[in-house]
Amino acid sequence: MQTITISGNIGKDAELRTTQGGDDVLSFNVGSKQGWGDSASTNWFRCSVWGKRARTLQQYLLKGVKVVAQGEFSVSMYEGKTQLNVRVNEVEFMSRAEANGRPADDRGSNQARGGGGGGYNDDLDDDVPFITSGLAHEHRAS
Repeated sequence: MQTITISGNIGKDAELRTTQGGDDVLSFNVGSKQGWGDSASTNWFRCSVWGKRARTLQQYLLKGVKVVAQGEFSVSMYEGKTQLNVRVNEVEFMSRAEANGRPADDRGSNQARGGGGGGYNDDLDDDVPFITSGLAHEHRAS
C-alpha cells in the first residue's frame, strides 16, 4: 500500500453516493500546485471517503476549501488519461466554509490572534472528532 499526503483546494463541492452494496462514498477533487512561475502546474487528485465519515464530511468539503488529505494512493487510466486517486483516511481543514457555503478567508482572523499567518484556522467545529486544526508550529529563529 502506498500512502500520500496532499494539500490544496477542493475543486468543486463533494458528491455523496451510495453503492449497490449500501456503502456511502464521498468523492471530491483536490488541486495541488507544483512548481513556480511559468513552470507552475496543478495536479488534480480524485479523493474518496467511505463509510459513516462520508455523510458527515459532505457539508464541510466545499469548493475552494483548503485541505490536507492523507490516504492510500493509486494510479489508474481512464480514456487514455492518468487518474491520481486517494482513498482518504484523514482530512485536515486549513480553511472552512462560511454559513453561505463558500470558503472563509481565515488569514485575518488567525493573524489577529498572533498566529503565524498561512491561513490556518484554529476554530474548527468540535462536532467532527477526527478533524484536527493547524499544522506543525512554525519555528522561528529568535
